[in-house]
Amino acid sequence: MTEAAVQATWHPRPQPVVDPSLPTRVRVYEVGPRDGLQAEPEILPAAVKSEFGRRLLASGLPAVELTSFVPARWIPQLADAEEVVAELDVPDGVRGVALVPNRRGLDRALAAGIREVAVVISATESFAHANLNTSVEGALGTASEVIAAATDAGVPVRGYVSMSFGDPWEGPVPADRVAELASRLHGAGAHTIALGDTIGTGTPGHVIDLVERTTAAGVPRDALALHLHDTYGQALGNVQAGLRAGITEFDSSTGGLGRCPFAKGATGNLATEELVWLLHGLGIETGVDLESLVRTSQWMSRVLGRPLASRVATALTAAGVA
Repeated sequence: MTEAAVQATWHPRPQPVVDPSLPTRVRVYEVGPRDGLQAEPEILPAAVKSEFGRRLLASGLPAVELTSFVPARWIPQLADAEEVVAELDVPDGVRGVALVPNRRGLDRALAAGIREVAVVISATESFAHANLNTSVEGALGTASEVIAAATDAGVPVRGYVSMSFGDPWEGPVPADRVAELASRLHGAGAHTIALGDTIGTGTPGHVIDLVERTTAAGVPRDALALHLHDTYGQALGNVQAGLRAGITEFDSSTGGLGRCPFAKGATGNLATEELVWLLHGLGIETGVDLESLVRTSQWMSRVLGRPLASRVATALTAAGVA
């Protein structure tokens, strides 16, 4: 058999080698429909967003952030949140989450049938003013109000601490400051705290240090997640550092869609396909169908009329696997 024939018949797959020091199962938290699409210059039809959500929910992902109930003047790309959610049927046991900026957003989300929400605070004053139109303390106060109201309604809340690793205006962010804010957000009732590398400047040592300081500040390790961007190519290394620090929930975006529209240069969410390839190669269970994700990336690439950033999706497409 020729080399070309061998290449044509071999279907690449991660070859699992188990590291007993790492978690055995990880939750992949998909942010493509919200964090991915909010940065697109084109406003996609609601039907396309709903189809994106359906495809992701069918791929075995345990959590999908479906949209954000924000004012249309803030993020017009997600102005049709009610319409999108109305067309989705979230399977039992899957978390269908929506980001809400305030009590009004929470009320809209609850009326739409959302059963888990996420709130955002900032570790820096500059980003709080640019992204949330308030101060750090103001954002924490608003988030606490939302958490209390959601808890009264029986709806769990996930909390983000944005700019946990660096800020484009203020530079390095003190880890102890991040840990303090994470602890206060968790104390307010957020069940999970996602430490956000919003501009992608984090490195593995930084990840381990921040996780350890945050747990020392009182946030349980199993209540921490990492929201990583790949701006400087560090995301997968940071995932491995997070795994070694005991983190079992990681955020990612199918196709690598998305960036932070308020932070200059912050391109490149971690691609879900690359996260899943890494985890499966470590023998870590996710429940996610990698080929289904790749087919979704192919579909979204056609919708947007351009290639997406996921190298795994690109390679598996070229190999004819999906």
